[in-house]
Amino acid sequence: MRHLQDERNASVYTVRNYSQALNDFALWYESQAKQGPPWETLGREDFRGFLRALGRKGLSRAATQLRFSALRSFYKFLVRRGIVVASPIKGIAMPKQEKRLPRFLTLEQMNALLEAPLRDLAAHQAASPDHDRSPFLRDVAVLETIYSCGLRVSELSALRVSDLDLGEQLVRVLGKGKKERQVPIGAPALEAIQCYWRELAAPPQGDEPVFRARREQNTPVSPRVIQLRLKKYLVSAGLDPHLTPHKLRHSYATHLLDAGADLRSVQELLGHAHLVTTQVYTHVSTERLKKAYYKAHPRS
Repeated sequence: MRHLQDERNASVYTVRNYSQALNDFALWYESQAKQGPPWETLGREDFRGFLRALGRKGLSRAATQLRFSALRSFYKFLVRRGIVVASPIKGIAMPKQEKRLPRFLTLEQMNALLEAPLRDLAAHQAASPDHDRSPFLRDVAVLETIYSCGLRVSELSALRVSDLDLGEQLVRVLGKGKKERQVPIGAPALEAIQCYWRELAAPPQGDEPVFRARREQNTPVSPRVIQLRLKKYLVSAGLDPHLTPHKLRHSYATHLLDAGADLRSVQELLGHAHLVTTQVYTHVSTERLKKAYYKAHPRS
């Protein structure tokens, strides 16, 4: 885990997921062999047995792939350290990943969602004129920023004031693997942030978080709080409350491509290491084109 964190700059989520995956294998092996796994002498059949066990549990292909990615990475580490000669996982066939198109909001749905916090604030103020405005104004700014910049929710939570270049309308983002990128931020998002800051006793500065958990506290709003608040606004806007903050990122990418942005630029904006990760959004646009064709063409 120290190697992942310090030498490979893996995110906290990767470290957590890989640690859990290795523990899952160790627990399974102990339940079969009544002892902890002797990592140096395990063979291919041990891991094939684990793969079959995961299949019997009905784990998704993505969850199975994650566990074997962790095991594969662990054995690469052992080989490099000279602890084992070769990886026993090499050559084990994995179940193919399901091809699922990312869900996204239409422009009309996105606008309805972005307007939801202010609608909710108006309703609260009608009942109680002294109601604290700051959580609602923060949420307007949060939603505008996620959609304007295509941020992961963890990236948004980690934003500091020093990451914003208001004059150039740019945001410095620390993404997966601690890779830094710069993305443009639109005027509506910047106006929403400044409107939120005006509601605070004093605007945050320097390394202070852009979005606070509470008005009086200088701690950043957590990804979990963002997710719960989003669910509330999805209901308010008449949308599916099961949509996650990541779907706003999907919407950002899809809307850019629909408006003519090139794939390589969208890859850079999203912070994807590989173009193939971004290409899934072209399938979304293609599916929409096909639907429009079959609906409108007289000889489709």
